[in-house]
Parts: sequence; C-alpha cells; structure tokens
Amino acid sequence: MIVTFLGTGTSQGVPVIACDCPVCSSLDYKDKRLRSSIHINVNETSIVVDTGPDFRQQMLRENINKLDAVLYTHAHKDHTAGMDDIRSFNFMQNMDMPIYARNSVIEQLKQEFSYVFETVKYPGVPRVEINILDGQPFKISEVEITPIETLHYKLPVFGFRINNFAYITDTNYISDGEKKKLKGLEVLVLNTLQKEKHISHFNLEEALELIRELQPSQTYLIHMSHKIGKHSDIQASLPNHVYLAFDGLKIEM
Repeated sequence: MIVTFLGTGTSQGVPVIACDCPVCSSLDYKDKRLRSSIHINVNETSIVVDTGPDFRQQMLRENINKLDAVLYTHAHKDHTAGMDDIRSFNFMQNMDMPIYARNSVIEQLKQEFSYVFETVKYPGVPRVEINILDGQPFKISEVEITPIETLHYKLPVFGFRINNFAYITDTNYISDGEKKKLKGLEVLVLNTLQKEKHISHFNLEEALELIRELQPSQTYLIHMSHKIGKHSDIQASLPNHVYLAFDGLKIEM
C-alpha cells in the first residue's frame, strides 16, 4: 500500500489571502497546506478520500492518472467542492466514477452538483455511480474497507480503515465501540486543527491523548490550520512516533 497526502490543511482559521503570519511567510514547503485529502493505492486499486476545492491541483501535482473510486467522509465543501473534476477520469477511463458516501452526503451532492444527477445529462458533465454507505464494511475490487463512525460536533463523519491503516478527519469524538475498530494499526492519520480547544475538531492535546489510547505504531497529523503554527516548531515537540504530515508526503506500508 502506498499512501499519498494530497492535502493536509483546512479552510478553518486560514486567511483568505496570504498575510505576514509565520505560516504564510514561511519558506518551508511543509507549511504550504492545501485542503485535506488522501490517495491510497492498494493492490493496484486507486482510491481518493474526499475531493476538496484543490482536487484538480492535487491530482496533477501527484501525476495520478488512474482513479477507481472516491470515498466521502462528509458533506462540507472543503471536502466535496472538487467533485466536478472527476470528469477527466470519466474521459480517460471511459467509465462512471464510483462514489461512496452515506445517504445524507449523496443528497447534499445532488443539491450542489444537480447537473451531474439529472436524468437527461448535458454532454461532458461528470458521470458517477452512487454507492450508499451504512457503516458496514464494503469492498472496492478486492480491497476491504471498514467505515469508522465519528462526530464533527453533531455531524456524523466517516473515517476509513484499510488493512492496518486508518484515516480520520474532521472529528473530536469517537465512541468506545468505534475505537475498537482502530486497534492494532500500523499507521493512523488523524485530524489536529490547532493547539486551542475547538468545538468540532481535535486539538493537539486531544489528538495526542487519543494516540496514547489507541497506540498505533505511527501517527500522521492532518487537517491543520495556521493556528497550529509552523511545521518545524510543532514537529520538534511531538513524540518520536507522531509526525505532522505535509502535502506530497508518501508512505509505503
């Protein structure tokens, strides 16, 4: 399995335009964070989790020319706004793109991208194949995926586990029952918005507490706002097995 971090940032707490804050003015490429998304290549099956506003840029940057499916964690625009750009894969692969999400997310996509779901479609619009997730494990090709139920304040959000890898974004609550699905991980990817407490995201202290509880071999932190600070400063303060992810980072399992 090869995991590529397409984006590790968030719209939350990020300036609309560049400013003179330490992160914006940093010359370290690890401080340049697009909206959070990840690409997973496992057994020659190519999967993306979330298509945020930066989806096209991320896929071009990583030279990803094959995509078998898209998983959606939840319906917020910083995770869905790039769905229109799956049309390039429709053209190249001559297939409808399978998308996987809970029913409420599909309904939201139907509102925001109504032209995609019309009975009579305009030529050239994205083509999708809808797959409704109900929290039960499912397969894409021969790859088994286990959804992890979490809460983003009161909004249900899916994380996903594949083999000994799990991806968790936009949450600050995971029930004890769902935590059992996160035991025995080699790699955990976990959202960590900032140092200060937040209503709907883990802060750094809460993320580290959960890591101590779950005890994955390695953890990579994502969905970071400018408020968390510069990559080099935070990384120096973390335990040896915990890392700030950065855009373009690849890990092989």
